[in-house]
Amino acid sequence: MLNTDSSYLLAQRREKRRSSDVPQTSSSQDWKPEHCAVREDDLSHRALALSFMRSQDIRLKTTRGGYESASKRFNPADVEVDVAGRSFLVTGANSGIGKATAKEIARRGGTVHLVCRNKERAEIAKEEIVTETGNQNIFLHIVDISNPKEIWKFAEKFQNEHKLNVLINNAGCMVNNRELTEDGLEKNFATNTLGTYIMTTALVPLLEKAADARVITVSSGGMLVQKLNVSDLQSESGPFDGTMVYAQNKRQQVVLTEQWAKAHRNIHFSVMHPGWADTPAVRSAMPDFYERMKNSLRTEAQGADTVLWLAVSAEAAKLPSGLFFQDRQPVPTHLPLAYTHSPPEDEEKLLEVLEEFSQKFKSASPGI
Repeated sequence: MLNTDSSYLLAQRREKRRSSDVPQTSSSQDWKPEHCAVREDDLSHRALALSFMRSQDIRLKTTRGGYESASKRFNPADVEVDVAGRSFLVTGANSGIGKATAKEIARRGGTVHLVCRNKERAEIAKEEIVTETGNQNIFLHIVDISNPKEIWKFAEKFQNEHKLNVLINNAGCMVNNRELTEDGLEKNFATNTLGTYIMTTALVPLLEKAADARVITVSSGGMLVQKLNVSDLQSESGPFDGTMVYAQNKRQQVVLTEQWAKAHRNIHFSVMHPGWADTPAVRSAMPDFYERMKNSLRTEAQGADTVLWLAVSAEAAKLPSGLFFQDRQPVPTHLPLAYTHSPPEDEEKLLEVLEEFSQKFKSASPGI
């Protein structure tokens, strides 16, 4: 799972604009002020962007130092629990935060279902988790989260064979060039948004049968620079900016979590920002960022800490459903003066479009 922060995303936007041949005016084709928190054609918003990027307090909170500072208030007993008998499903579990989360749940006795795309890497991850934890209740499922038909097929089979207490939506990608899946879907949208939507909604009936059911989605603080944009969900208009598309997907995940919390009262939903973590995805998708920040990045275990806390602790379940978390506490989903709040009709439209896609691919899935 990629873990970017809004200050980095803003810096990326500025660097791309400086290097572009397009004149830096409000009429530039690559700039859509209604879709981004910081409108660079407005001096007051430009000042907000610069102020935010230079804020050492915000930057430090998302790095290793920020985690070490925040962890001083953590109660270790919150996650020192036995979860034997409870079933957890973790997507994107063969590396990074997903694998770190799965491993910590396994240490606590939970049954863990690893949902991964790459069979070879997934088998290596499973063997590592079993060997290090001694927990044999680790199960592997090969599913491409960017393929809606695969998700539906998996979910239907899983519901007939297993129980589920906790779903952890961790799988994600940042593709920097516009690529289409075999179904004609933009790759980032297919994985980060539609894949998360279908996996969650398909498994809600199973979760509703469970005690203390939870859904945790790994998002990113990068979403803070984005306002929900339902007019171009697959990034078909204008130049493609993979970093901002990823941030938009992360905003969509936050909106989905809020909406699911309202619709399904028997399930505890949460979404979280893991901070800047040293993961294989960050190294491959953002090599320049990694080189600049590698000495300050959180470990995979530190990035996974709040996911684990949300998944196993009794304290997390006492908080309202639908919140956005960082370092074991709820945090705002919007920056002050950032104009990223969306009207209810846009949030409803997002759900409508995703449900239409979901049902389309469900009907196209053999045996469902």
